[in-house]
Amino acid sequence: MLKFLLILIILISNIHANLLQGAINKASAYSIIKLPKGTYIGNITISKPLTLIGIEKGVIIQGEQKSNVITINSSNVKLENFEVINSGKRRDTLDAAILVNNSKNVELKNLTIRKSHIGIFLDYVSDSIIHGNEISSDDPNIDLRGDGVRLWFSSNNKIVNNSFKNVRDIVLMQSKDNTVSNNKMIDCRYSVLTSHSNNTRIENNEIINSSVGIYLQASKGGYVSNNSIKGSLGSATSVGLLLKGASDTRIENNYMGMCNQAFYIDNSPMKQGQKNWIYDNQIMYSTTGFNLRGFSLKNVMKRNILLGNIDNIMTESYKGKMDANEIEGNYWDDYEGFDLNKDNIGDSSYKKYLYIDQIWVKNPEVKFFYGSPILSILNFILKMAPFVEPIFLIEDKKPIFNYEISSDK
Repeated sequence: MLKFLLILIILISNIHANLLQGAINKASAYSIIKLPKGTYIGNITISKPLTLIGIEKGVIIQGEQKSNVITINSSNVKLENFEVINSGKRRDTLDAAILVNNSKNVELKNLTIRKSHIGIFLDYVSDSIIHGNEISSDDPNIDLRGDGVRLWFSSNNKIVNNSFKNVRDIVLMQSKDNTVSNNKMIDCRYSVLTSHSNNTRIENNEIINSSVGIYLQASKGGYVSNNSIKGSLGSATSVGLLLKGASDTRIENNYMGMCNQAFYIDNSPMKQGQKNWIYDNQIMYSTTGFNLRGFSLKNVMKRNILLGNIDNIMTESYKGKMDANEIEGNYWDDYEGFDLNKDNIGDSSYKKYLYIDQIWVKNPEVKFFYGSPILSILNFILKMAPFVEPIFLIEDKKPIFNYEISSDK
């Protein structure tokens, strides 16, 4: 009798282990599989149009800590309302909680993803949506974490209304025409990274304490609007928005505060004829507002508010051509002119020169002494009676005299 019970228990256990994959295999196309509360064994594959939905709290699909927990090889698949955990951790095979491969019209909604290397990986996927999900990593080493979401050669997808915490990146590689909007991203490496990915819309995201808020690398035609990026002042890696070889990008109505570098712009020397438009941004309480590298030319920078920064604008290159940028109508809190005719435009130009500041262009460690009495005195003396030629950086011929700060940032 005891032997019979043990055999029965083993059989029931094996049936449970294969229950979900078995149900998927038996379901007809476009079926809806409703999952009650419980833990289901993962490393499942969906190869037909199907909906998998948790009908109550406590539905968990648990991987075997190897490979992908859920692999989708079909279009018209929907996953909703459950938790996915325990993918593999291999970086060479890009293990993920959910891998979607060569598909379209896939919806991933209201999922909680934990203890996985990559959260969601879209590989050659189009016309799909990732929304309302919570994705996090428990790896304390930021470089060993996987990406929250990774897109590879994927287009016309939406990543909206998700929460990302302690993941590495939300990365779009060789992808185009995608939208990343209304997400909250906390303690990431690159909250949003586009690499060779054109026409990406990045809007209305809240980004907190990431190494780099938004990083546009060799990407064209991006639109970055109404994002709030709050960095970690004093951290050498805290960058609000980094442009590296990006072109034809419009950046407007963003808030960037408490960063080491709010804007870091390094245009490609191969694309000197292409512009970026930087309008109506609030750049506040950072070490540097704008940092423009040597070939950062033809950027159009208008109606931005620069307030409370140690340096509103700076360069790290003596070979820079910052005056080749179109800079006009910005508010600079270190402007020393007047507005006698009350038109809210300074009566004289805002001009930025480097005086004693020159010494930390080539020796950044000297900036530790910024604000010390001796450097402040030297800088004042050089402005009054320059015995070394200052370096001219930029001129804003129509600086704003007073500013208004948007209340919703």
